[in-house]
Amino acid sequence: MSSLFDAIPSFNPAREAMGEDAVLLRGKALLVESKLLNAVRAITAKAPFRQMTTPGGFIMSVAMTNCGTAGWVTDRTGYRYDRLDPISGLPWPAMPDCFLQLASDAAEAAGFPDFVPDACLINCYRPGTRLSLHQDKDERDHAHPIVSVSLGLPATFQFGGMTRNAPVRKFALHHGDIAVWGGRSRLCYHGVTELKDGEHETVGRMRINLTFRRAQ
Repeated sequence: MSSLFDAIPSFNPAREAMGEDAVLLRGKALLVESKLLNAVRAITAKAPFRQMTTPGGFIMSVAMTNCGTAGWVTDRTGYRYDRLDPISGLPWPAMPDCFLQLASDAAEAAGFPDFVPDACLINCYRPGTRLSLHQDKDERDHAHPIVSVSLGLPATFQFGGMTRNAPVRKFALHHGDIAVWGGRSRLCYHGVTELKDGEHETVGRMRINLTFRRAQ
């Protein structure tokens, strides 16, 4: 499969190290932003954003949905991946080709070739919402990286270590940025601080985050 960026050989987004085997690719999604946003609209028409409940009974402030053959869900019974949307009882929407190719391209650029995600968790942040420090550990095989695409309002990404109280580095995420982490950083704690109010010219008063994983 050829890269989305083959047509523009000179396109080489700035790289910023976040940690061992963890990089930030500045603006890498900008070339396909309209395709990504159109795909998000199509997905959420079938599987709308919803605020899920944690096993402890807390309602998450960030609204979520999924696409792919598996979707990440949380409720009073625990965290897990499920092939069905618990609201509709139907399979999650298929992952769009533009999602698959961007995730694969970004992973390869970060040093993780042959990454083929089967799940994409789509988060919708509104001003005032945040995502506390956590690990992505519900996937079956942690040998695959995490690819996280930012669209819309800027956010502050926190990237820590293998324990919750390890030192945390902060990175400003802008529309089109992609963070990739795997290998020695695959289980690092990470999160997003409270989103500040604003209006993005394309996305509006929100931030959309696409998080690609190999779940099964």
